Amino acid sequence: MQPVVKRPDLNLVRFHQMITVAPEMTALFEKIRRAGRSDATVLIRGESGTGKELVADALHRESPRSTRPFQAVNCATFTSEMLASELFGHVRGAFTGAIRDRKGLLALADKGTLFLDEVAELPIDLQARLLRVLQLKRFTPVGGTVEQEVDVRLLSATNAALRQLVTEGRFREDLMYRLRVVVLYLPRLVERTGDVQALTWFFIDAFNERGGRRVHGLSADAWAAMRAYSWPGNIRELRNNLEQAFVLGEGPVIELDELAPELRGEGVELVHVPEPDAPSTEPSVTLADLERKELVEAWRATGGNRGKMAEALAISRPTLYRRLKKHGLT
Repeated sequence: MQPVVKRPDLNLVRFHQMITVAPEMTALFEKIRRAGRSDATVLIRGESGTGKELVADALHRESPRSTRPFQAVNCATFTSEMLASELFGHVRGAFTGAIRDRKGLLALADKGTLFLDEVAELPIDLQARLLRVLQLKRFTPVGGTVEQEVDVRLLSATNAALRQLVTEGRFREDLMYRLRVVVLYLPRLVERTGDVQALTWFFIDAFNERGGRRVHGLSADAWAAMRAYSWPGNIRELRNNLEQAFVLGEGPVIELDELAPELRGEGVELVHVPEPDAPSTEPSVTLADLERKELVEAWRATGGNRGKMAEALAISRPTLYRRLKKHGLT
């Protein structure tokens, strides 16, 4: 019988909605406190699943604007036209279906904070309009003719290098400098000392409170696999794996076979083996075939939206782009 890894004593540090034992994160918390005191724009850099919106929320809560609205939008989830309406609002008749005036997030966040997630996906035609907001604190709703004043602190986040996008002509250099007055780097989960263990037990405790299955340990090989894994989807992937284990498994101990295939090291070639003496009628299926199939299914499910695809696959955008290129799906 395998030994069981039990819950250790953990000295958790809680900072707004974030939990950690890692010194790398407590150092970031201090930077958030300092940056929160000003009205400077902040660019939050970090991979998908690391908690960039939680950092933005903490910056707002640490600011003099904390009692005012906090609005957030993911720039990758809208078409250019819809994102313009979402940010700037629109007037009645601005486009088909605009049956009444509608306030955008800029107006709703007045005197507060607006957070633009996946800001690298901001369409080039909207970048000039956003730059005007930062320079003049004014904007015009879609279809409108009257400018409105607004007082908003702008926070943004991306896992892409804006300088590279500037070089490629996909992002305005002047807007980049406006957005990145302060830059905060959010470390990957595996770069946060002790946090794989701390967050594992934090999520186990949370799932135990739901009722149903109650877990008090992990098998030694399950814990070894979790420690060895690179967690490309970061905290989101860790939470999803543990929730899957709670749903599919039984008993008080999480076993290795309850975790995702990636953690079990199932990255070898998969080949169909025919019955003895039977002719082989099916082609072999490789890991590359399965990976391409997964990408195609995610593409269809999200309509090709890269942000949603990366989130659905629990991988970072750069990883998604590499895989798409590798399989000729660009």
